[in-house]
Amino acid sequence: MNAYLEILRPFNALMGVIAVLLVAIIVGNFTIYVPIACFIVFIFTGAGNVINDYVDHNIDAINKPERPIPSGRISLKTAAIYSITLFIISTIMAVIIGPIPGIIVVLSAILMFLYAYRLKKSLLIGNLSIAFLTGLCFVFAGLVLDAVIISILLGFFAFLMTMAREIVKDMEDVEGDSAEGAKTFPIQFGMRASSILAAFFMILASITSPALYFIGIFNVIYLIVLIFAMGLFIACAVSILQNQSIENTRIVSKRIKIGMAIVFIAFALGSPIIPNIIHMIY
Repeated sequence: MNAYLEILRPFNALMGVIAVLLVAIIVGNFTIYVPIACFIVFIFTGAGNVINDYVDHNIDAINKPERPIPSGRISLKTAAIYSITLFIISTIMAVIIGPIPGIIVVLSAILMFLYAYRLKKSLLIGNLSIAFLTGLCFVFAGLVLDAVIISILLGFFAFLMTMAREIVKDMEDVEGDSAEGAKTFPIQFGMRASSILAAFFMILASITSPALYFIGIFNVIYLIVLIFAMGLFIACAVSILQNQSIENTRIVSKRIKIGMAIVFIAFALGSPIIPNIIHMIY
């Protein structure tokens, strides 16, 4: 993969794009603002990933030496220019859509810089920041597509799932973070306590997510698909409680990402537009 694309972490950036598309599908709004919002979220998330890699190049040299900066494929100066340019582009495009989306992007960019330089090494605050920004992708889409209440609810569950994964990722990176003097939850309270906290967020997301069906946002297809995600999250919770090795944290982190993808599929298939499409076909 090209280094300039790889450093954006396109899979993670696409998760934000999916958030926008899901809100569009759920509310049935497919205006020109949808692809614009998708592009803004993608390059903004990518810019955040670049600045994070810029700041963490020493940690990545220990934990993930194959990444573009520690491997020497992108210089520190180039990475900084690349990130700032993407932030500026996303901000200009958001302002064109409207003042509120523009303000959200500017404030999110400030939070992303604070996260990269200070908050990431702080106890839980860094995790909360990333989880908040993930949920904010849904809220941003809701503001652009006039579906704020629904987007806040979706963003809340994205927040819970992201918190679980962020804590597991801190467990995975504990060696490099320790070398850099970070004060993450696993470093401060140990791997066992971290596994309990991560499991708490996984289980909380699992037992509360069916509420979106019972309050009438999604149809029964949502529940059917959601069962698979709930089972995976609970299995991940049990696994991390039983085994806090670095190897297992990597496995659990990937499985949580898969579980999030299944939840997003449940959002799409359970949206009101799906029965209408089926009815039109038949």
